[in-house]
Amino acid sequence: MKNHVWRPLFVVIAIVAGILTFRFFYVPNDFGSGKYGFMYSYHRASNVGEWKAIEPKYRDTGRQHLHEYCLDCHAGTISIRSEDMHGMISCENCHGPALDHPNEPQKLLIDRSRDLCLRCHTHLPYTTSERKRIPGINPQEHNPGMSCVDCHDPHNPRLEDM
Repeated sequence: MKNHVWRPLFVVIAIVAGILTFRFFYVPNDFGSGKYGFMYSYHRASNVGEWKAIEPKYRDTGRQHLHEYCLDCHAGTISIRSEDMHGMISCENCHGPALDHPNEPQKLLIDRSRDLCLRCHTHLPYTTSERKRIPGINPQEHNPGMSCVDCHDPHNPRLEDM
């Protein structure tokens, strides 16, 4: 064969060898492999211990009742929320992590921003998605510049107000 065929072939082989060498030194040995062979997704088996060492920030995780931790002090609000559309949402989704609450109540911030509400209530035109069941608005048309809590009580939202 002529040089015009061999040179590009050697370049491709060198690039592949470089990638494989980089991968050998960069990717951990337990990445993508499990007890029964290859594991789908990006997973490193030794990472499980690292995640267990991280202290949780949320109180409601792993509980049978979403609002169990908040119920002791906020029973009135919880009973209102349990009856409305936001009853299925953990308090910490809007109020943030409650790990140090009530020991340090100032750490639990109340986010009254429009952006928080728009995370779920921006209208999305996906007819095949479960998201279509959530009442959505067009943020540019529905009271732009105003905070949602000026008109709506997030603990007791009413569909007819939206």
